[in-house]
Amino acid sequence: MHEISQKRLARRAFGGLVTGLGLALALSACAGSDPIGSAPATDSSRASGPGSTLVVGSADFPESQILAEVYAGALNAAGVTASTKANIGSREVYLRAVQDGSVDLVPDYSGNLLLHLDKEATQVSADEIAKALPAKLPDGLAVLEASKAENKDAMVVTKATAEKYQLESIEDLAKVCDQLVMGAPATFAERAYGLPGLKKNYNCVLKLEPFSDGGGPLTVRALLDDQVQVADIYTTTPAIFDNDLVVLEDPKNNFIAQQVLPLYNKAKMTDKAKDALNAVSRTLTTEDLLNLNRAVSGDQKQNPKDAAAAWLKDKGLAK
Repeated sequence: MHEISQKRLARRAFGGLVTGLGLALALSACAGSDPIGSAPATDSSRASGPGSTLVVGSADFPESQILAEVYAGALNAAGVTASTKANIGSREVYLRAVQDGSVDLVPDYSGNLLLHLDKEATQVSADEIAKALPAKLPDGLAVLEASKAENKDAMVVTKATAEKYQLESIEDLAKVCDQLVMGAPATFAERAYGLPGLKKNYNCVLKLEPFSDGGGPLTVRALLDDQVQVADIYTTTPAIFDNDLVVLEDPKNNFIAQQVLPLYNKAKMTDKAKDALNAVSRTLTTEDLLNLNRAVSGDQKQNPKDAAAAWLKDKGLAK
């Protein structure tokens, strides 16, 4: 499969609203009810030093869980023993877990990780973020190669709204922002790329209708029902395509690059493990992420481990 462009994301459709639609995707998701995770590590996974089991953690949303299983599956296929610990919580929680060795690595997103570590960061492109990120990481932590796969916030409207207001970009939206309501998490009101960024970069001031599902089914339903006219939805959400929604272009890079990459603790990471994880990053695309999300959260209802195993086999990264 090949990498698909943002514009293609905005136009492609696959049909009607799916049952159980949407993913609770949140690049800075709130901690789950079990902050320790649903898959406790064994004694061997807590051992230190090269050769011991690597524990791959995940945040508390489906895409992160899928990526953790992809990483663990690739490691095991390469002869590096790995287990997973799912649903650790938000970035604040899983970053501490990587630092204290509760887990050895997690999938993360380059732009939001940089902004978490440096709230004054001004880098927006994938290359700029990749260069700036290593120096901002806490002692003992590092990142591996970033993948082509990206999952970032996007301003999404229905096709009817796009046609009514002739919208292709957020610049077009700025002309009618005072007439529209935005559906997004409550934190969108304060985040640099949220309402403050839209005002700064586009002079767009929207009324916010808060939703707590991270661009999931409640947000999508509100958009389809015209309860809100614009929504913050992540770009690998199948509902965008299933409902022929339009992703508005962002020419001023209000929403910075968000490439998937492994964040890890240096203590137990070996060259063999790095090679296996970098092979994943060199292979994974945004379209792959979309299809993995669909397999887990769409009609198929695969569990993340099975979806990850099928992808690894298909890509020749596991038998």
